[in-house]
Amino acid sequence: MTEAADLVAKLLDGDVRALSRVLSLVENETRSGREALRLLYPRTGRAHTVGITGPPGSGKSTLCSALARHYRGQGRSVGIVAVDPTSPFTRGAVLGDRIRMQDLALDPGVFVRSMASRGAMGGLAPATAEVVAVLDAAGKDVVIIETVGAGQDEVDVAGSALTTLVVFPPSSGDDIQTMKAGIVEIADIFVVNKADLPGANATALHLESLAGFLPAGVRPAPVLRTAASRSQGIAELAAAIDDHRHYLERSGLLEQRLRERARRQLMTAMRQVLEEKALRAAGDRIDEAAQRVYERLIDPRSAAETLLDP
Repeated sequence: MTEAADLVAKLLDGDVRALSRVLSLVENETRSGREALRLLYPRTGRAHTVGITGPPGSGKSTLCSALARHYRGQGRSVGIVAVDPTSPFTRGAVLGDRIRMQDLALDPGVFVRSMASRGAMGGLAPATAEVVAVLDAAGKDVVIIETVGAGQDEVDVAGSALTTLVVFPPSSGDDIQTMKAGIVEIADIFVVNKADLPGANATALHLESLAGFLPAGVRPAPVLRTAASRSQGIAELAAAIDDHRHYLERSGLLEQRLRERARRQLMTAMRQVLEEKALRAAGDRIDEAAQRVYERLIDPRSAAETLLDP
């Protein structure tokens, strides 16, 4: 039995250490990680994935913790993928959401994985979708994906989650204006967090006004108010997430989203495979071409086409 097969067997038997090891192998793009993912993938597709994005300071991590506690109270198991900014020195996660979710650490029904974005745009790490797939195969009922929270580029989460929450703190009108184009398209539910602070109602009204930007026939995203640090509004938010899942199932959009997600993941994998093959094929010629680009003897695009020419 290979290392991957042994780990997968233990993971499916509920071994948390095996789950952690498989996630590390997958995230580091090792051969064993790819084999483990191949073995686990037929068991995916059961968990509901919830994405949480929004500007820094909106309380995404606190909201994530509060949602996880609520789901545990319902008897549902939870996986959390918290994507943090990358350290420029270690390439590891800087903030470490495990520290901010210590109240969940002793619950065997919750598994938290912090990931470094590693410079990727869109708010997610390159291996996020694969980590979500492993947690899904491991039997988690709900997988929550929390993005970096860096602004308008936080749109990739919509491609990995079936329900996307866009979170705002009170009095963030400028932030909403800046992010308007992106969030109108990706938000399934708007959340005004820290709603016990002044300005929450104005922010909620501003978000509700965004429905006017939607194309005809598109379901407007409901606007909910929460105070996650006090667990206020969390039950209503969880109910709205369940309602959105039911809406996707009734309307036929669930299958459409799953097909779109599969295509998007396939295209991402193809780009990675093609890049790896191209770099291996070019070998030492890359340094030679880079020198020619440096000397202004050839432009980068032409140099790349030369390297990739069979």
